[in-house]
Amino acid sequence: MLRHMPGAEAVYDPHVWFNVALWARCAEYAAEKLIELDPVRSDDYRRNAESYVAKLRALDEECRRRLAEIPKQQRVLVTAHDAFGYFGDAYDIEVHGLQGMSTIAEADLGGVNEIIDVLATRRIKAVFVESSVPIKNIRALVEGCAARGHNVMIGGELYSDAMGPEGTREGTYIGMVEHNLNTIVEALK
Repeated sequence: MLRHMPGAEAVYDPHVWFNVALWARCAEYAAEKLIELDPVRSDDYRRNAESYVAKLRALDEECRRRLAEIPKQQRVLVTAHDAFGYFGDAYDIEVHGLQGMSTIAEADLGGVNEIIDVLATRRIKAVFVESSVPIKNIRALVEGCAARGHNVMIGGELYSDAMGPEGTREGTYIGMVEHNLNTIVEALK
């Protein structure tokens, strides 16, 4: 269920929140632990968890339904770093990250060329920038595709290691997922 980091079997990919069904299980677990710590308010914790988990289950279904709008051959998500593995596993999307799991690692030229090959060969419409990662490597992909005769656009900005600004819809977990979902679907279908 949890994804191991490549080359480090004892270390897990931390981006579990991109599988909404798994995140719902995390919410249930958090409620259980709160009940253990504060049994006096157990009814409140249960009620709040049930309400929130119901919203997450509906969001999970929305992700499945909306992403199915993208033709299977076009379900390719390319971002600056490999934060979306859980998302790909959960929603049947092929995921490519230029920099691996780390936002500070450098993209290697061989990996960039492999991703350009995928984009150009399969005529993928868009790649995505991330709110927490510089855009330069994504621009290199766009330029590399152009050199191969394929115009790929930047499909928008996704939230990966941070949510949107406080006080906005994207500043909530559900709003962040909905933003990413809408951005991906609109750019790739």
